[in-house]
Amino acid sequence: MNFRQEFLLLLKARYPIIYISTFEEDRLEYTIRTIIKGVTPRHLYIWDFIDGYQVNPIHEGFGKRNPLQALELIEQAPLTSPSLFILRDFRRFLSDINISRKLKNTARVLKLQPKTIIIVDSEINIPSDLKDCTTVIKFSLPNNLEIRDEIVRLVIRMQLCDRAPEKFLEKIIMSCQGLSLEKIRRVLAKTITLYKCIDNKCIDLILQEKKQIINQTNILEFWPVKETLRDLGGVTNLKKWLAKRSKSFSELATNYGLAIPRGVLLIGIQGSGKSLVAKGVAAEWKLPLLRLDVGRLFGGIMGESESRVRQMISIAESLAPCILWVDEIDKAFAESTQSMDNGTTSRVLGTFLTWLAEKEVPVFVIATANNIYMLPVEILRKGRFDEIFFIGLPNREERRMIFKVHLSRLRPETWSKYNLDLLSRQTNDFSGAEIEQSITEAMHTAFSQKREFTTTDISKAIKQTIPLVRIDPERLDMVQEWAYSGRIRIA
Repeated sequence: MNFRQEFLLLLKARYPIIYISTFEEDRLEYTIRTIIKGVTPRHLYIWDFIDGYQVNPIHEGFGKRNPLQALELIEQAPLTSPSLFILRDFRRFLSDINISRKLKNTARVLKLQPKTIIIVDSEINIPSDLKDCTTVIKFSLPNNLEIRDEIVRLVIRMQLCDRAPEKFLEKIIMSCQGLSLEKIRRVLAKTITLYKCIDNKCIDLILQEKKQIINQTNILEFWPVKETLRDLGGVTNLKKWLAKRSKSFSELATNYGLAIPRGVLLIGIQGSGKSLVAKGVAAEWKLPLLRLDVGRLFGGIMGESESRVRQMISIAESLAPCILWVDEIDKAFAESTQSMDNGTTSRVLGTFLTWLAEKEVPVFVIATANNIYMLPVEILRKGRFDEIFFIGLPNREERRMIFKVHLSRLRPETWSKYNLDLLSRQTNDFSGAEIEQSITEAMHTAFSQKREFTTTDISKAIKQTIPLVRIDPERLDMVQEWAYSGRIRIA
């Protein structure tokens, strides 16, 4: 059921208070006007704290800076004319006992009258004593058809050409997903100002706009992608598994009836390349990468953490298809912390896991963890992720490949002069990160002596490095126990 159908149903069923959360006040009010004009004619009253009631000329300015008076007008409005009362930013007054009591009294009367109160705010925060008489409905960001219509309208209005550029239209529409209509107008206007046209150049500007939106939330980060899976040595099984699903978000896959992949959980010690997998998948699949630091979900105010989870989910879904990279999930949801915070961690985890299991939007989740024993068993249950992979230490051939990847990037003309076989033999128990660091150390040594670094420099750096697994061998043993027992797959 879409917004129009649900809104009409609530009006006809005489629901007294409808709460709509959106940043797009203008678009929402335009949508409501078109609904009541075409199907169920009603008088429209719009109130805000500064200007009072607007639109309706008889009561122009009534209730200015007085939310209680704004509610009194609802009772005074004639019963003979069905009416809608839009109250902007009214959430801020709901905690006042005078306002909440008046709302409850008014709601009781409105059940028998053709009047409806619509509270419009950017956040959902309903006091417990008003939840029974308030119904929340979702006003989604513009869909593909609305975005297409806006682009076509703007192209024709600006007289750029007789029709929208079909060659780029689909790419631009996909790029605009997750933006409000107002932001789409702004970024397209910026493109036209800069380039005098709408083409592929505007996609970079749109992505910059998305980056601004995501960074403002202070929950998700829009992560730039440079690495590919070719920059990751080893993990052959994981690469094959991902390659099978690389086209799963396409229209052809949907028409085929293919289920949208949920994601993977990657487990292994630090430096094994788990984060690089997330970046590589985003690059290979050509999807935006959103990074979630789970620690940012937790706030100090009661209910704030749960609100942040819902906000994170809403942002990720609005930008779909995308990759959601959940970094070090074991530290945030460790079982040992769940009994020490009045249940906040359990509630956040429950909301997150429910979304993982039931999401129907193309958000591919890549979660990473270092210690499988810190994870709650609910995360490991089938249905949360499509698969759980163990990324262990690279074997000799994989270490050789890792050296080749790094050296060919640093010295594309001369990498073959380095003795990769010797270096791979010397780095037993090294992770990919430790191999990279040994090359970096060799480069520092040679640079300080004003010469090119050699295999010997790298060998010396290797001898000076103590791999993490030798410092803390139990950390690898615990994860390997799960991997080699068949409970999780080896990457």
